[in-house]
Amino acid sequence: MTAKDAPTYERARDELAEVVRRLEAGGLTLEGSLELWERGEELAGICQAWLDGAQAKLDDAVQRRTEPTPPS
Repeated sequence: MTAKDAPTYERARDELAEVVRRLEAGGLTLEGSLELWERGEELAGICQAWLDGAQAKLDDAVQRRTEPTPPS
């Protein structure tokens, strides 16, 4: 999956919540459970990548704000 194809954070988070709900509800075959688990792992990675990117942007903004500006 390329970055262009990756879902938004919100879409990945919502799908991950649905995967968890389905796994917790039970009633799936072992194969079905494993497929859902793998999709959940993929979605968790996508969410983490979004969160890491957001944290990096915040860190950069804070760093720029706290750096002294040279005198004019």
